[in-house]
Amino acid sequence: MKRLIGFLGWLGVALVAGAVMIRFTQPELQEWSQRLAIAGLVATLLYTAGQWRDIARSFEARNVKYGTIAAGSIVVFLGILIGVNWIANRQNKRWDLTATQQFSLSDQSKKVVTELTQPVHIRVFHSTEDVQRFRDRLGEYQYLSSQLQVDYYDVEKQPLEAQRFEVQQFGTLVFEYDGRTERTTSDTEQDITNALIKVVEGHPKKVYFVQGHGERDSTGADPRGYSQVAAQLASDNFEVAALALAQDGAVPDDATLLVIAGPTTDYLPSEIELLKGYLARAGKLLLLIDPVDRGNSTSVPSLIALANDWGINVGNNIVIDASGLGRQIGAGPEVPLAMSYPTHPITDGFRVMTAFPLSRSVTPIEGGTDGHLAQSLVETSPRSWAETDVQGLFASGTPALDPETDQAGPVSVAAAVTGAAPEAPAPDEPDGPTPEARLVVVGDSDFGSNGGLGIQGNSDLFLNMANWLARQENLIAIRPRDPEDRRLQLTEDQSQRIFWLALVIIPLGLIGTGVRVWWVRR
Repeated sequence: MKRLIGFLGWLGVALVAGAVMIRFTQPELQEWSQRLAIAGLVATLLYTAGQWRDIARSFEARNVKYGTIAAGSIVVFLGILIGVNWIANRQNKRWDLTATQQFSLSDQSKKVVTELTQPVHIRVFHSTEDVQRFRDRLGEYQYLSSQLQVDYYDVEKQPLEAQRFEVQQFGTLVFEYDGRTERTTSDTEQDITNALIKVVEGHPKKVYFVQGHGERDSTGADPRGYSQVAAQLASDNFEVAALALAQDGAVPDDATLLVIAGPTTDYLPSEIELLKGYLARAGKLLLLIDPVDRGNSTSVPSLIALANDWGINVGNNIVIDASGLGRQIGAGPEVPLAMSYPTHPITDGFRVMTAFPLSRSVTPIEGGTDGHLAQSLVETSPRSWAETDVQGLFASGTPALDPETDQAGPVSVAAAVTGAAPEAPAPDEPDGPTPEARLVVVGDSDFGSNGGLGIQGNSDLFLNMANWLARQENLIAIRPRDPEDRRLQLTEDQSQRIFWLALVIIPLGLIGTGVRVWWVRR
């Protein structure tokens, strides 16, 4: 009988241990985990009941004192444990100690989730073996907001739910928000956050890339093209299209934003009037003007005059950076790097490096123009300057600062401005935002090209500009990035050393130590 009672004690411990192991390693088998835990508790209670004589004996005579102290200690310990678990269940904290913050969400993901004002229902349709990776990823989102409700459905065990939502493959995530639905088949942070943005924002914003004057092509896959930034705009709930302004003769009514990226010839007067009329109707314009190759002329004087009307001066120069920062990306002084960003919603919390290959200065006009007061967005290092002798620079190839004619650094290469929109229609809602025009001017179009987006912060800066222009301030942040490849590359000599150390020297050393100990004891 005693053997049976002792067996029940060990069985109870084994069942509880098995329940805990299943709970953390096989979450999809939670039902079995609960059953094992209950069975373990029953076995433990039976074992306790079988030991009643020993328990009663512990309260006799002198043992009563020690038994009471022991029992009191156990009660206090259990009380502390229950209290800690109760607090941890309501006030939890996580730390990501990985070098690349691999298990932390990006600033944009955090911003999107924490600003949710209505519940978002996420349904995960998974296979039996894939559920954990979805729980790990979506758990990071749920940790930030109670507005996220996540339900998991095993497609093989719950086929009716999969059919109801027309799920065609494993790993489909269905997002529901305010009557709208969005779905993705990926568990990456980029795709989950993009799906959240799309379902919350609703209809996509329309951004037109103006064509007809040598501008960058939004579909071009070459280094000068803008195909990559167009794809990233789509991720931020933009719909990208091309616009031949001279041919169409009007700016489409659904245009949220116009982008003029690196024109090589000037705009016609009729096109300039269309742009002015668009801004007067609360239009949004991103103007990227490259410096002239040889400094013979300003190349696009009409667009420069338009920027001037809005309080922004576009210099006829090339910004040179003598700080040596460009060597970090294998570039020379003609590629200024920037890590200084004056206070503005576009650069709020922006702390990453950007680069502008062959840029001209773009500075706010002191005192403004016609009530338009611009703000600088990006400034180069103090050891930079704006070279005004562009012809001499190209002829000699050796930049040198002339204090009398050149603009000393730091040099502003981007500026933003808002203004009244007298021809804009009244807002649909009485308490809606006041219509206003917005304009951003940058002295370089290469920073947003396929070749320029490889630089650390260029894509984030471009997308922040687009979202500010579209009045989507909630999307201005540092975006999710692909996991960094941290593989260790070894030379053949290093591999051989590791082989001999791990498989020969250390094992022989351990064997030798064992033999020595045996010999001494013998």
